[in-house]
Amino acid sequence: MISNQILQNTVEGLSNITQKKIRILERDGRPIANYDYLEENFDPSHFTEAFVYSPAESQVIQGHQFTKVFDNGITEYVIVVQGDDNETYQIARTTAFHIQSLLVAYKERFDRDNFIKNLLMDNLLLVDIYNRAKKLQVENDVRRAVYLIEVDADKDAAALEVIRNIFPAKQKDFVTSIDESTIVLVKELRDRDTTVDIERYAYIVNDTLAAEAMKRGQVAIGTVVTDLKFVSASYKEAKMALEVGKIFETDKNIVNYNNLGIGRLIYQLPLSICRMFLSEILDNSTMDSFDDELLTTVNKFFENHLNVSETSRQLYIHRNTLVYRLDKLQKITGLDLRNFEDAILFQITLMVSKYLAYKERHML
Repeated sequence: MISNQILQNTVEGLSNITQKKIRILERDGRPIANYDYLEENFDPSHFTEAFVYSPAESQVIQGHQFTKVFDNGITEYVIVVQGDDNETYQIARTTAFHIQSLLVAYKERFDRDNFIKNLLMDNLLLVDIYNRAKKLQVENDVRRAVYLIEVDADKDAAALEVIRNIFPAKQKDFVTSIDESTIVLVKELRDRDTTVDIERYAYIVNDTLAAEAMKRGQVAIGTVVTDLKFVSASYKEAKMALEVGKIFETDKNIVNYNNLGIGRLIYQLPLSICRMFLSEILDNSTMDSFDDELLTTVNKFFENHLNVSETSRQLYIHRNTLVYRLDKLQKITGLDLRNFEDAILFQITLMVSKYLAYKERHML
């Protein structure tokens, strides 16, 4: 359960402090952590099996102190320390106690991690949620929000550790991995935390990932909930926000479910309705009828609130050129974007087209 790297770091640290040669073995004798100056003419694995099945918790074998580490009464690891005096015995017992504490901590984190994953996936009955929360000392009636962080699959392990370091296990926040590229943070909020504070946590995650894992992620935020049974709903909202952000907010790394606007509505439309709408507005034309130059012009026109002068200035084109392009679009669609209602209709058309293209791409 404990990673070999954690065990190796523990052995190296204790060996440096005590100036003793320490090794950790599996119960079958396989070495999993050792200090690199252990003498090579002694192989403790030859004696491990007999020691594991002996009633002794500690035993001196050929000038080495053997000590067991238990997990629920079963020997999980064997500590071997070079030496046979009382000091060596104390060091072996101290090392065993330290590893035992790590086992308990990792088991507790595993249990809590399992609980949160099942909670997110709606795999628990209501009564199980409250019973397991009580057993794991997880408070129920507190404000929480779910943050969904998507990173490159090859950086998932590093990103997971970075985020866990930001929000260390302290009986409040939960960080877990859903798949090879998706990390979930269930963040406990303070009563005074506002929308600005909630989004600030997302920026902290992203900035820290950029600094330590050398890669920004996409962070989506679900709504704030005040009961554990609603955490899964916040998770689903964060998932939707992540998807909607990929379609309509491609320039943003942080997407909040509460700020999705019309994108939330379009995302829930059946594809058949989307196709019917585009056919009606474009009069059997397609989005391929518009070249990149025309679409860039239209988007800039929308950004500038249908202001012809400001749009032409920002695009470095003559006003008449902009009017020509708008007239060209009007001939194709029958929509005059200088008219507010037509502009709104075409903006929705662009969003529906993006959504449909995204869905069809991911259906292949």
